[in-house]
Amino acid sequence: MKFSAQLKQTARALAIAGVASASLIAATVDAKTFRWASQGDVLTMDPHSQNEGLNNTMSDHVYEPLVTRGKTMALEPCLAVSWTQVNPTTLRLKLRDKVTFHNGASFSADDVVFSIQRALEKTSDFSAYMQGIKEAKKIDNLTVEIITNGPNPTLLDQLTEVRMMNKEWALKFNAQKPQDYKNKEETYTARNANGTGAFVLKAREPDVKTVLVANSNWWGKREGDVNEVVYTPIKQDATRVSALISGEIDMVLDPPVQDIGKLKENKSLKILEGNENRTIFLNFDQGRSELLYSSVKGKNPFKDIRVRQAMAHAIDANAIRTSVMRGLATTSMSMIAPQVRGYTKDVEKRWPTDIAKARKLMADAGYPNGFEVTLDCSNNRYINDEKICVAISGMLAKIDIKIKLNSMPRATYFPKIQNMDTSMYLLGWGVPTFDSLYTLQSILRTKGAGGDGNWNFSGYSNPKLDAIVDQLKTEIDFKKRAELTREALLIDQADVGHIPLHHQVIPWAMRSNVTVVHRPDNRMHAKWAVVK
Repeated sequence: MKFSAQLKQTARALAIAGVASASLIAATVDAKTFRWASQGDVLTMDPHSQNEGLNNTMSDHVYEPLVTRGKTMALEPCLAVSWTQVNPTTLRLKLRDKVTFHNGASFSADDVVFSIQRALEKTSDFSAYMQGIKEAKKIDNLTVEIITNGPNPTLLDQLTEVRMMNKEWALKFNAQKPQDYKNKEETYTARNANGTGAFVLKAREPDVKTVLVANSNWWGKREGDVNEVVYTPIKQDATRVSALISGEIDMVLDPPVQDIGKLKENKSLKILEGNENRTIFLNFDQGRSELLYSSVKGKNPFKDIRVRQAMAHAIDANAIRTSVMRGLATTSMSMIAPQVRGYTKDVEKRWPTDIAKARKLMADAGYPNGFEVTLDCSNNRYINDEKICVAISGMLAKIDIKIKLNSMPRATYFPKIQNMDTSMYLLGWGVPTFDSLYTLQSILRTKGAGGDGNWNFSGYSNPKLDAIVDQLKTEIDFKKRAELTREALLIDQADVGHIPLHHQVIPWAMRSNVTVVHRPDNRMHAKWAVVK
């Protein structure tokens, strides 16, 4: 098997992290190795460069935030042991004492101030988590204050995703700013790491494997028995499944949904399933006066709400759920999943699939014969992402919108859409803060400063919705926040600013001797893993 050969390439040169000194690496002679895989690779090891699910999962092993989420997603102390809201705009945090980075340096308030400032830089993809944060101030070596522009009801939720770096180490390697990934910048922090987490980056070979070893000087308690973690990206579904069945891999994060039934019948395996806090949706360029990749010249058909309405009526999300997702999805008209604060079920009702109505809308808009446009799609990020795009292409063909499908790996896809080099794209959006503001500000709000529209690559804009988002930034009454969220989602629906498809269900497949904690953020934590 091709994958077997890959595993045997032990002689291949690996990028050594450089910070993993012998004193920090647990002995591996009798170590339990946890081997896991999914279809795509980690984009970068820089903890503030790419806000992407798998990337954050890997960062969670090496780097730590001030506040974290436990097994049940409840907020828990991490590098901060306690916190106090001094006044509406000041949060004081007491830091954990006697914590060291993987290179032996002591963790202190200086590192917190540096990391907060780094996450605020323009090249950071973590601006949504920095919403409302003005600065961090050192009070003493183990005390910091985070100053916000106004009351911030989601500050602790945001801090769960802001990981701490060692200031001295970052400056030594000229990494005071995050890697500019979308513009293909190469930095030391892209392949090397120095955190305080339960695992140390031992080796990194992009698109081949990433190896972590247990940090024997970690301040926390490792509840599992894993001393080594090997992550291997395996693009082909069949190869990934075969590696799991043969025992070469202990766990597959994204088993193909069409194989779930067969895998459940295998007594050497087990499947964990749950609803992910993620919505899959279609987006399209509504900002440019002329589409970049279209047969229509001199204008942009997506600016016409009738075209967007026609697409919404032509796309059969229930058929995608049944035929493409094999039932492992919940069809949705909402841009946020049920786990998100502010969610209300009454915004979920989908528009009916109606081809006749869709064709009339296209004719009324001046496109009775349709047009051609390119759909950008990842092929190794979401469950059956390319197959979803193929299905959408067939559905839109019924109203003469001819799709030129441009599918690509995540490493190419994300820089493309982040540079707004797209006319139409499929995206999945999880909500690590578990609050609606994260989606509304990042995806639906007009692009602006900070986190405003930082993932709005379509040019969608509605001033009334923007005003609601800005109100949510400081509104502390959660009942009022739910009302505002509902209003914003209904505005987006009326505009057909986006076309939601479904909330994703996440099955994990693993060997029967493996125990892991399955969470709705789709993040596997090796510190809780047991390999019997």
